[in-house]
Amino acid sequence: MTTDNRDPHPRTQRRADRGPTLAVWKFASCDGCQLTLLDCEDELLPLSEQLEISYFPEATSSAGPGPYDLSLVEGSVTTPADAARIQHIRAVSRHLVTIGACATAGGIQALRNFADVAEFRATVYASPDYIDTLDESTAISLNVPVDFELRGCPIDRGQLLEVITAFLTGRRPDIPDHSVCFSCKRRGTVCLTVAKGVPCLGPVTHDGCGALCPSYGRGCYGCFGPSGSTNLPAFIPLLRRDGMTDTDVVRVLRTFNAAAPEFAEASTALEHTGRDAAERPQEER
Repeated sequence: MTTDNRDPHPRTQRRADRGPTLAVWKFASCDGCQLTLLDCEDELLPLSEQLEISYFPEATSSAGPGPYDLSLVEGSVTTPADAARIQHIRAVSRHLVTIGACATAGGIQALRNFADVAEFRATVYASPDYIDTLDESTAISLNVPVDFELRGCPIDRGQLLEVITAFLTGRRPDIPDHSVCFSCKRRGTVCLTVAKGVPCLGPVTHDGCGALCPSYGRGCYGCFGPSGSTNLPAFIPLLRRDGMTDTDVVRVLRTFNAAAPEFAEASTALEHTGRDAAERPQEER
């Protein structure tokens, strides 16, 4: 007579062997930030030995039921179903980290926040009555508490690995909050604005790309969103000095991070009340 000593709950055993559980979720987005995780390639294999990827439709066919130690959320909330689903995800996640411009600032789809959504529906869809959508595209943090926001469109793979590692080891992620200008100086890139009069959002944009565009002679266009300290009322006149009209400034502030509060407030002031309101100090508005 033999005895079967195998664990009757293999998933439970595997979790105990492989450590914390990771889930990756998608809302309204292009999937680019999820693909950044897959692009980690060599780093992803050692990482997968330290945790169990329980839910990640882009990478696995199985779906663990949770709860999850760490959830990475890509995309913005744009429908009533999204608003309900993010509440559930928050409830089953010990830590929740938002990744990318859509999740942290509403994404390009947040352009709807500055227009008539009903008009958009009628223009784009033959039967708009079948489209169930919200009037605004909102960041995840406006719907549920989040533990950390990782910016970028798309996010930087090095920063993503740092965030995952930090939460696995119980520490705060070491992600700098300075502007792109810091990276320009560190890599020895000559300031395009000073040297050539090229408009550049580097002084007000969160670092994370390593000043990629300025290193190729193109001004930063803000894909990592506003940095930790922005002074747009003082910065906008410099963009005008370098040849941008108010319309140009509104457009450049309304790209990937249109609904980021700092960018949204400045662009709305320019659009509706003109130069004087955009340049007045915050406390006077």
